[in-house]
Amino acid sequence: MLRVAVPNKGSLAEEASRMLRDAGYRQRSDSRDLSLHDRNNGVQFFYLRPKDIATYVSEGQLHLGITGHDLTEESSASVNEVLKLGFGNSAFRYAAPIAKGWTVQDLAGKRIATSFPRLVRANLAQQRISAKDVIRLDGAVEVSIELEVADAIADVVSTGRTLAQHGLEPIGDPILESEAVIVDRNAKFDQQPDSVDITKAKYRFIERLRGVVFARQYVMLDYDCPQVVQDEAVQITPGVQSPTVAPLSLDGWVAVRSMVRRSRVNDVMDELADLGCTGIVTSSLQSCRAVLPGHGGVSSMPGATPPPAESPSSSDPAVARMGVAGR
Repeated sequence: MLRVAVPNKGSLAEEASRMLRDAGYRQRSDSRDLSLHDRNNGVQFFYLRPKDIATYVSEGQLHLGITGHDLTEESSASVNEVLKLGFGNSAFRYAAPIAKGWTVQDLAGKRIATSFPRLVRANLAQQRISAKDVIRLDGAVEVSIELEVADAIADVVSTGRTLAQHGLEPIGDPILESEAVIVDRNAKFDQQPDSVDITKAKYRFIERLRGVVFARQYVMLDYDCPQVVQDEAVQITPGVQSPTVAPLSLDGWVAVRSMVRRSRVNDVMDELADLGCTGIVTSSLQSCRAVLPGHGGVSSMPGATPPPAESPSSSDPAVARMGVAGR
């Protein structure tokens, strides 16, 4: 049975469980549960501290894990990030009191509090800045300045509201950009390789979640189009290979279906309406298997779990026949 680690609390936990449900997996209903067997899908989920997940996976106790890129980097665990999940986006940054007006260079000789001491020390060394001390705290680092434990902090910033509430502002460029990822172990020479069944299970799991990631970026667009402007309409919604076009019972009209980037959908609808297309409607997608190389996902990341030899190729027309539009 495939063993997968999931964050046990926080924003990563909520979003990870939501994505797993969209991919067809059962998830716990009680936040106190530490594990769950999804027997129908052959997966056992373990709910762990996000910062520990990469370590469990690297040691081989778990096959895959969902955690943050920043946590993976801080852990120095021997893992490969095989899929970006599109949530949990944040930046790891230095911050200091607004009244100070500091730059990053002003951190020289200062005390810096953080939950990511390894990343901070590496970044300071890279910039040739000699801090007085890097103080490890497990949370609420913003308070450390008020309590005179530190002069500045380095913390994960999403909106910046928490920093502002404590009279702090980010300084310098982000140390690291982060989002949720799936991690797989980077097999050590003394570890047994995964069995064929586990390799297949990993591939299936990753592909399911990749389908959800992809589906969240697109909508399905249907519209009726006068044949006289069909060529122009198809240029607006070109698809990967071509959109689906079918004749209507009304002479001189065709029905068109294609997938459009969610970020572009309203612009595309405006352009189609200007051409005289009607009945333009969108449908949300929960998941799909319409992903081609180059659209992001497993095949685009170093160290990704390869598909089993007998699995259908993502470039197979049967897999990729649904159009993907939006320029």
